[in-house]
Amino acid sequence: MRKWVRNMREFWIIFKQAFATKARTKSFIITTAIVIAGIFLLANITTIIDKFGGEDSAGDTLPVITEDGAVVQRLADQLKAMGEETVPEVSDEPRNVLDDQVKEGDIDAYLVLASGGGTIDAEYVTEDSMDFGFPMMVQEALQSIQTEMRAESLNLSPAEAGALFEPVAFSQTTLSDSGKTEEELNQARGLVYVLMFLIYFAVIMYSSMIATEVATEKSSRVMEILISSVSPVKHMFAKVLGIGSLGLLQMALFGVFGYIALKTSSAMSELSEGAFSFFGFSDINVMTIVYAVVFFLLGYFLYAVLAALLGSLVSRTEDVQSLIMPMTMLIVIAFIIAVTGLGTPDAAYVKWTSYFPFFAPLVMFLRVGMLDLPLWEPILSIVIMILTIAVLGWFGARVYKGGVLMYGPSRSLKDLKKAVQLGKE
Repeated sequence: MRKWVRNMREFWIIFKQAFATKARTKSFIITTAIVIAGIFLLANITTIIDKFGGEDSAGDTLPVITEDGAVVQRLADQLKAMGEETVPEVSDEPRNVLDDQVKEGDIDAYLVLASGGGTIDAEYVTEDSMDFGFPMMVQEALQSIQTEMRAESLNLSPAEAGALFEPVAFSQTTLSDSGKTEEELNQARGLVYVLMFLIYFAVIMYSSMIATEVATEKSSRVMEILISSVSPVKHMFAKVLGIGSLGLLQMALFGVFGYIALKTSSAMSELSEGAFSFFGFSDINVMTIVYAVVFFLLGYFLYAVLAALLGSLVSRTEDVQSLIMPMTMLIVIAFIIAVTGLGTPDAAYVKWTSYFPFFAPLVMFLRVGMLDLPLWEPILSIVIMILTIAVLGWFGARVYKGGVLMYGPSRSLKDLKKAVQLGKE
């Protein structure tokens, strides 16, 4: 009993040291602060643009050169119905004067409009070649007006004109047990992509952090002092759990502040009704979040143990990145497979790679988020990952035990055999 208490005390001392040391570093604090500030910036980007954009858009006007004032009025009514506050107004100024005003920044753009015989010819003049949103809205409004004008010339009633452009009633039905409707896929796709990116970001960042931390302790000879009082195996798992807990805390901070930013943002209601709702963030599936947490934890521990193993083979921090490159490539390949599988989550290559333990955190999560899978499939993938973590932990502990005592330049992964042999002695 005393031995178990002593072991736990030593474990928690290293755990707290790993957690507190990284939490107090300037890089961690600055990175966390920058990401949180970025979240609030993105959540309030429309408000910031409006404040620095000069005059309120409600007072903006669009000068129009035309001889048909009736079309301009219809354009104004159409834009208002589309929710646009910019008001088109007939201008008496010639084109060269309006060109100068655009170049000097007095106006953003102007419109040259000609109509006749049920046809509208329009030219939108602006200095900014990247201005796409408002011109497309104007084009759409003019298209609607032209359709109405041609219907009037054919003596069609509004109902008859509307019937001509009524969309085809088309729906897609899938007979697959794991299939979802296109609307359900679209709603799940955005949420799954964001959570996949978080898993990818966290796994690759914190695993690299562990490898660098182990290499730093070896290069400063601190490791020799640590392993003289604590077993290398205990040190490895305490380090993995300590930095992993720090990662969970950082992800939780991002989530909490992201939620606060969206709730306090003036654009929140618009996001909920528009793209925010379209991509599934207004109706989050609880099981998707559960699977995200499960695969995040399993993916982290899988790559963290591997990172600690590789970090123990390195005596200089400069060699860390080159030695963990194969591990980094695994998670990058998994992310590429998952991203390409967003459009076809039921593809054969996505299905089979979702059972490969180093790809499963992203690829199987993609499948459970996008498809209605039988329960045994994610369970099987989770079991395979747990077994891999156990085997890797057992082997990693043996390598770590000898690796932390190895100094000198690291040549390659061939040092694994030397580390195992040294750990037996």
